Amino acid sequence: MTTLALVGSPLWYASRAGGTLSLLLLTATVVLGIASGGRAAPRTIGRFEIGLLHRNLSVLTLVFLVLHVVTAVLDPFVHLGWAVTVLPFAASYRPLWLGLGTVAFDLLLAVLVTSALRLRIGARRWKAVHWLAYAAWPFALFHGVGTGTDTRLSLQLWLYAGCLFSVVGAVWWRLAKAGPGRAAGRLAAALGAGAVPVVLTAFLASGPLQPGWAQRAAVTTALHFGGGR
Repeated sequence: MTTLALVGSPLWYASRAGGTLSLLLLTATVVLGIASGGRAAPRTIGRFEIGLLHRNLSVLTLVFLVLHVVTAVLDPFVHLGWAVTVLPFAASYRPLWLGLGTVAFDLLLAVLVTSALRLRIGARRWKAVHWLAYAAWPFALFHGVGTGTDTRLSLQLWLYAGCLFSVVGAVWWRLAKAGPGRAAGRLAAALGAGAVPVVLTAFLASGPLQPGWAQRAAVTTALHFGGGR
């Protein structure tokens, strides 16, 4: 695994860097959105400043996400087409894990488009679509873990762990600050937040952290699609 990372092409490095940075920025955006909403909103910082920071983080996330997508398509190693960027699970190379990334990208694009049309579609519809940004985060996380050939590196694992526990901590913080009512919704959110670390840990232990994961995944994909890498 380490050898593969060391001999990667410049496009590979650019794609991995763009993907990692976009995940970190998306995590920061999600954490800020969760922790600053409702009763959890800080009193010392105005909502305008929080909203401006939230929007700037969102724009930076999309910038690095586009870098990640473009360099991945241009990298000749995996032979991806441009259709894969918007059509989930259509790739011939690790379709499941790449498909999760495409789903996250599509969800964020929907948020971007509706944000541009916010005045036309109304605040209620925009807010409903805006929640897709939160849904995009777990898809992006599992995409990075399942697809990244550097997942076994200690630094990358620490980055994933930091992203994971930042979002889970923000959810529990928001729930702790929430007022009475909607107990069922709070319980579902708490259980969902707690389930993500368990599922991710189990997946890492049985998949990417096992020797030869990248090779087995590539072979499985090749056999499933009748050949190729």
